[in-house]
Amino acid sequence: MTIKLKDRIFNIISEVAHIHNIETFVVGGYVRDLLLEKKSKDIDILAIGDGIFLAQQVAKVLCVHKINIFKNYGTAQIKYRNYEIEFVGARKESYQKNSRNPIVQAGTFEDDIFRRDFSINAIAVSLNKNSFGKLIDICNGIEDLKKRIIRTTSNPEVTFSDDPLRMLRAIRFASQLNFNIDTNTFEGIKINAKRINIVSKERIVDELNKILLSNVPSIGFKLLDESGLLNLIIPELSKLKGIDKNEGKSHKDNFYHTLQVVDQLREKTDNVWLLWAGLLHDIGKYNTKKFIPSIGWTFHGHEVVGANMIDKIFKRLNMPLNENLLFVKKLVLLHLRPIALVSDNVTDSAVRRLIFEAGNNLEDLLTLAEADITSKNEQKVKLYLKNLKKLRIKIEEIETKDHIRNFQPPISGEEIMRWFNIHPCKLVGDIKNEIKEAILDGKISNNRKAAIEYLITLAKGKGLEINIDE
Repeated sequence: MTIKLKDRIFNIISEVAHIHNIETFVVGGYVRDLLLEKKSKDIDILAIGDGIFLAQQVAKVLCVHKINIFKNYGTAQIKYRNYEIEFVGARKESYQKNSRNPIVQAGTFEDDIFRRDFSINAIAVSLNKNSFGKLIDICNGIEDLKKRIIRTTSNPEVTFSDDPLRMLRAIRFASQLNFNIDTNTFEGIKINAKRINIVSKERIVDELNKILLSNVPSIGFKLLDESGLLNLIIPELSKLKGIDKNEGKSHKDNFYHTLQVVDQLREKTDNVWLLWAGLLHDIGKYNTKKFIPSIGWTFHGHEVVGANMIDKIFKRLNMPLNENLLFVKKLVLLHLRPIALVSDNVTDSAVRRLIFEAGNNLEDLLTLAEADITSKNEQKVKLYLKNLKKLRIKIEEIETKDHIRNFQPPISGEEIMRWFNIHPCKLVGDIKNEIKEAILDGKISNNRKAAIEYLITLAKGKGLEINIDE
């Protein structure tokens, strides 16, 4: 069976390899995606011989001056147009118990194919002159593509013990492609789950991000849970599983609710940090769960408790402790606020405070609030979404009138010190806060003139002298 390689880059690599008498093949994800009729920017080239040398010769022809070389693994990478092309010499690998970094030796074509993770990533296409475009499938990857199955090229227990990151890759591919994981392969993941501890947190988070960005993230997170990996990576999420009953009253399964929220969010965004906020929005429910006979199950304050848990989770996963952390914390803290403001008698003051506290993240917060509606009652869902739509209109009206988003005090602390003839002290902050509260409560308009008039009245009420020099 042959396949058409339309891009000229393959002809160029074939020509160079032929000149230097190097057997060459395209392998891995590019071939898989080609067979699935998907586009791919990553090309893996397998050379039976010196992969680095072949990369250097191809780079010369393409006039590419930068080559990334990894001598320990016999690989080199170049960028050409929209492609990232990696060249590797055929190799076989062996592993030590406490490391996923292989000991590499030169190998045959078969050695290299069987060292690869899954059969669907082990299909090769010849770039050799006498067989250009010929498919070579010694692991039955094409059959697995047809059956939509993820299966290791060799014994799964050995595969995952050697390189535990492959457990996450199996689940990520299942999530991205909506494939099933072969039964023996999944058993291998469950047996080796604890080996995930030797994988760097950065690589783990990279795979989690890819799962979150797949079309239906819940596929991946259900597999993470079933395999035992989720409890080792984010145990706080695993604890949300289950339904408690007492006196005939129960609560929803907060784990599956969370996954539905993430799926609904993914339909609206490709912002991975907003997806993280969705994943962690109810993380505080396990620690706040309480049964009150007259009410039932409650989770009072779970948004505050959850927001305070984010730092610990990010630190444990070596995730960036920067504005992304603050963004996720803010959305977890505020995620209940929009739905609490959907009644017809909500005050303008309450809406102003929401706009003020959410700031630039208001649109993301509203998107999260909409995704958080997961009732099985379709009429109830429609009503909530309708009310949130009304809230959006009210927010727009108030913001147009009062300009609360990205609020900047109309009077500075330096001006307050000068006008009241005082040094830096608590009083300065108190006065600034009173002006802000007056604006948010709608007592005064959000402009300098109104703020100065309010300040004069405030000074009289406090018995303070004020000298406004403008």
